[in-house]
Amino acid sequence: MDIKNVEIIIPPREPHFVGDGFRVHNFIPSAYRLDMKRMDPFIMLDYNSKFNFPPSDEPKGVGVHPHRGFETVTIAYKGKVTHLDSSGGGGTIGEGDVQWMTAGSGILHKEYHEENFSKQGGDFQMVQLWVNLPAKYKMSKPKYQGIENKKITKFKLPNKAGIVEIIAGEHQGLKGSVSTFSPVNMLNMKLEKYGKAEFNFPNTYNTGLLVIEGSITINKKESAPTNHFVLFENKGIDFLIEATEKSVVLIISGEPLNEPIVAQGPFVMNTYQEIVQAIEDFNRGKFGYLED
Repeated sequence: MDIKNVEIIIPPREPHFVGDGFRVHNFIPSAYRLDMKRMDPFIMLDYNSKFNFPPSDEPKGVGVHPHRGFETVTIAYKGKVTHLDSSGGGGTIGEGDVQWMTAGSGILHKEYHEENFSKQGGDFQMVQLWVNLPAKYKMSKPKYQGIENKKITKFKLPNKAGIVEIIAGEHQGLKGSVSTFSPVNMLNMKLEKYGKAEFNFPNTYNTGLLVIEGSITINKKESAPTNHFVLFENKGIDFLIEATEKSVVLIISGEPLNEPIVAQGPFVMNTYQEIVQAIEDFNRGKFGYLED
């Protein structure tokens, strides 16, 4: 094996609210080496660790806002979230489901707690990632992919050790359920206690994982507890994950685009002039209409 070693294990930062419905720890970008270039093409990772929301007659969330130049990915672990956008995309996801929205040339969207969940309250746990688009696809047509858990490609580990859900990319010869614009692997692994699984990604790919539940060891050396992010070195190919207790782990690995990144708020482009154009287009109503 050509071992891919751990570069750093990152604890969760202090949480903050996005809107009034998402209490998140921000891992990408962060002060721990994880800037947009280091994890390219993953340019943002917000993690709503398990948090109990009290019942509310008014669904909590984030109101209408624009995006251009990248994709947003929402993975539900607990609770339910509803998405609506100006291109006509939308839906509700619950435990194990995924929403993958391509903002492309420009979109307005809003996301909030599903109505019944909001009224009942309960545990809410989500991950949202932003995946950058290659320059040639930044102005592509917006689209929405909603994937129920039962439709996500799954690989069963030997000896009933658990399963690997292949959201995007490939694992053990199985292809993921989502179409992407560049090589991206996004795997959701559920391990039983003492279960283990091996993974391999090119040494040029930027690779990391987030421990959603439980605790794990990597390559029989480093330990990573709940809510910690593990960044791997860009050396080696193979790594081994073992669960010291029943665990859930999100694994991301992608080929860097190696293109200029110019970001301002909800817009991520390649030049400052493109950011100015995005703001102008948004102000002129070119992103469509969506009622708040």
